[in-house]
Amino acid sequence: MPSADPSAAAVTPLPDLPPPVPAPAVVRRPRSPLLSAVVGFLRVMRANPLTLAGFVLVVLICVTAFVVAVVPPVTHVLLGHAVMVTPYDPNTPTPAVHQGPSSAHWFGTDPVGRDMFSLVLAALPLDLAIGLSVTGFALVVGSSLGLVAGFWDKPRTLGGVVSVVIMRVTDVFLAFPSLVLALAVAATLGRSIVTTVFAVMITWWPYYVRLTRGEVLAVKNLPYVTAARASGVSEVKILFRHVLRNILEPLTIYYTLDVGTVLVTFSTLSFVGVTGSITTAEWGTQVEFFQPYLPFYPWTVLAPGLAIFVTCLAFSLLGDGLRDILDPRSRRALTQAAQPSTIPASAPTAGVGPGAGA
Repeated sequence: MPSADPSAAAVTPLPDLPPPVPAPAVVRRPRSPLLSAVVGFLRVMRANPLTLAGFVLVVLICVTAFVVAVVPPVTHVLLGHAVMVTPYDPNTPTPAVHQGPSSAHWFGTDPVGRDMFSLVLAALPLDLAIGLSVTGFALVVGSSLGLVAGFWDKPRTLGGVVSVVIMRVTDVFLAFPSLVLALAVAATLGRSIVTTVFAVMITWWPYYVRLTRGEVLAVKNLPYVTAARASGVSEVKILFRHVLRNILEPLTIYYTLDVGTVLVTFSTLSFVGVTGSITTAEWGTQVEFFQPYLPFYPWTVLAPGLAIFVTCLAFSLLGDGLRDILDPRSRRALTQAAQPSTIPASAPTAGVGPGAGA
């Protein structure tokens, strides 16, 4: 008998299967730029706890200063009497004289019985406004001069002459320490809050001139600026559309870090008695006034000193965090660190376990 051929065996046909049903496509709406920025900001904040702490402190300080400054005059107009936000009236003594910190008086009381916590809160709007306004004035004036000095810095042109003049005047101001120069100007103009603020203002802008000019010199010869100039875009549009928009990052960071420095400088001038009146609600003036009581009632000096320290620390932490947030590489690294791992815990790792490498 002939041997059976396996290949000749009858093949049973498979039943016809229904065609696979395609899964419904998931349409994802594009995320708005504002929402993307908020999500990225929150991820960076979660990855950097110090930045989150600085951000929360700055928001709390600004909101508190706004409430303390606005609520009493507004309620006086609407209700006929001012509603105090502070626990006690900062100008009204209480029977508790020289009392240490307690649940009734968190920062203690001064020699006449005034609540130190209320005094510190009453001085917050003025000190914060001085720090923000002086730094803002220096940012606007110094950045404007730095833009001109850096963008039109061309030899044998009118812009080059203007640039040289700006930088030489800046060098003259930078030749003196800012604190010493501000002290001399304030003492010459007279002892008052206004003259002291003006003295700090006119000594603070040169730092922004140097910073802005250096950033402009680094940006103005980049390929996209050269391409814009070759396509016929005017110099003014290039300056604002391409140069200024790309140097806002270091200016914003430096501004945030500089608020605390201005506050310390102004408080130092107030401590040495340049601001004049001791009745002004200002932290440096309070430290000067309560200085003789430091060995016996230290809380009277520590309360305004702690306020200065916390405010400077908050803006410093926020400035350091903004450097990470505004820098694309640092922001990408922090965002990736904040994202949870996508590998499930029960999934085996490649090359590990029984049969690995078999």
